[in-house]
Amino acid sequence: MNTAVEFGHLDASTLAALIFELAAQLHVERTARLALQSALLAQGLLTDREIESIGEDARFKRRTSEAADRAVRRLLRTLLESRDERVPLRAESPKCSPGDSA
Repeated sequence: MNTAVEFGHLDASTLAALIFELAAQLHVERTARLALQSALLAQGLLTDREIESIGEDARFKRRTSEAADRAVRRLLRTLLESRDERVPLRAESPKCSPGDSA
């Protein structure tokens, strides 16, 4: 990420929870990627070399890097906007009318 961010005060329990949440998300994403890769290989749709070459493509790397930056910015916004754990992704959810339950 290219933008410096001021985190303010992050206590150890908040930081630990964040790390465990990221680890869980990483595991889910990696498992899904490996399952997809295995299915593509099993069906003969791609080879290991083709998958590797796609991963080395400059445009692909740029798009994935930009997507990672956006994800990190959303995560940082969640940390910086509010200490209220009930609404950490409110900016990502559909807009509600006044009086709607959150």
